[in-house]
Amino acid sequence: MSYDKIEVPEQGEKITLKDGSEDELEIPDNPIIPIIYGDGVGSDVGPAAQKVLDAAADATGREINWMRIYAGESAREMYDENLPDETVEAIKEHRVAIKGPLTTPVGAGFRSLNVALRQTLDLYANVRPTYYLDGVPSPVKAPEEMDMVTFRENTEDVYAGIEWEAGTEEVEQVRDFIEDEMGFDSTIHEGPVGIGIKPITEKGSKRLVREAIDYALEQGRDKVTLVHKGNIMKFTEGQFSEWGMEVADEEYPDDEVFAAPDSLWEEQDDIDIPEGAIMVEERLADAMLQWMQLRTDEFDVLAMPNLNGDYLSDSAGAQIGGLGIAPGGNFGKGRMLAEPVHGSAPKRANQDMANPSALILSGRLMFDYMGWDDAADLVRDAVEETISSGKVTYDLERQLEDAEKLATSEYAEEVIDNIEKLS
Repeated sequence: MSYDKIEVPEQGEKITLKDGSEDELEIPDNPIIPIIYGDGVGSDVGPAAQKVLDAAADATGREINWMRIYAGESAREMYDENLPDETVEAIKEHRVAIKGPLTTPVGAGFRSLNVALRQTLDLYANVRPTYYLDGVPSPVKAPEEMDMVTFRENTEDVYAGIEWEAGTEEVEQVRDFIEDEMGFDSTIHEGPVGIGIKPITEKGSKRLVREAIDYALEQGRDKVTLVHKGNIMKFTEGQFSEWGMEVADEEYPDDEVFAAPDSLWEEQDDIDIPEGAIMVEERLADAMLQWMQLRTDEFDVLAMPNLNGDYLSDSAGAQIGGLGIAPGGNFGKGRMLAEPVHGSAPKRANQDMANPSALILSGRLMFDYMGWDDAADLVRDAVEETISSGKVTYDLERQLEDAEKLATSEYAEEVIDNIEKLS
């Protein structure tokens, strides 16, 4: 399609679906990939990450043809709106994209631009791999034990945005219905109340868990843990767990996936799991916040509803040094949008000082999705080599002894040098 303000590269080919497939992609060696630099520090980390990813692609005999697209502040300047239709259409058409952090301004018409992109594109799985890079300062004794991938349902739960403000006519209508029609007449306290709805669907739950199990099988992982608070929210998070276990039990051969019985914790060593099969178990969300720290190496792939995924993935990121180096990606059917976990940090914008590692490593996740495993490995290894050598941006330098503080652009060049040395 043609665009009004987006310039399509003259060179390069579109990523397309394979003939007859709904989700398998045909990846050329010279793909056109849309990129949103993002707000705040996005203006610094976006170009830096782009250069690093270019270098990794080039080192493996490929070429990325970048296509700048716009959301947030850059879109307001060009389109006078925060999320232009052609930005969404460009991602739909080209299927794989990457973005920096976005800030939703007050009165923008969106609760969150990030959430709006995920819901509009039906990117139903937010995937965050959390692993330790040598040299990164961490608050825990053994950060290297963390090698966990969280699959967070991305389109429903409280993030669906179905809620009513206290003092409005709408919230009183909902309150009357809950109390008079549904019989919860002594549950809500007197006085002003805000009310929200928490939808958890069979469709949303099953496709998320299916994605997590498929990933575990493809990557040779040992276990998938469904994380929920179903002992209290029995008909939302409890049903997420039930539907997830149905996927494990009914959709995969027994020699591939073992659906564990309830309450396994201390007895796991005694369970007879078929050789080579992954185990799918379930854990309560509050307990998982503890076990992630005390028994880090016993967990592998986690799948959970939206809000739990937000909390637990951030907690996991803290164990390996913080969200400044935490990558992420949003996955749908035959579509992927990579993004870092951290925010836009507007106070640090345009100062050439922000750490671009999270966006660079989000690009690594994008490469993995594209089947460019060699380029993905180069990115990870080069970032780790750079950090372990003590050449880091200000956020890490202030926590390390004898480290050399680099600007954003200088750090990117150092990573590129290491890509060239490692390739």
